[in-house]
Amino acid sequence: MSRSSLCQSGRQRGATAWAMGSVALVSSAQLGMRWGMSRLPSPDAWPGLRGLTQLSPFAVLVIGAAIIAYGLSMLAWLLALRDLPLSRAYSLLSVSYGLVYALAAALPFFHETFTVSKTLGVILIVMGVLTINLRRISSTPPQGFSS
Repeated sequence: MSRSSLCQSGRQRGATAWAMGSVALVSSAQLGMRWGMSRLPSPDAWPGLRGLTQLSPFAVLVIGAAIIAYGLSMLAWLLALRDLPLSRAYSLLSVSYGLVYALAAALPFFHETFTVSKTLGVILIVMGVLTINLRRISSTPPQGFSS
């Protein structure tokens, strides 16, 4: 294996790590948003609030952290796209659907349930991601780009 193909392989492994970091952050953000919003008054009730004292400070903090996680997720995603083919990178985003579903159903405070149809759908998504990502990545750069 040549030195350039080893370097390319290392960059793609690093890009995959950035993509999976993005997936973890966006999944955490989704769960944080869901948890925080479920502890706040309905948005149509916000105009009638008599100040911020009627809001749960911890729920607002979790929502703020989720927004930051979304931003960090985007940064990680941009770093992943630098060296990972889009067909692979984009498929990795689908992992977040399975991760959010599994955690929301497994953690009791989300009050979600596992169902056969949802679980089968997630299994199909994961199988698709594995099908796309288990084949060997080409060591040639994308068209129009140079190393």
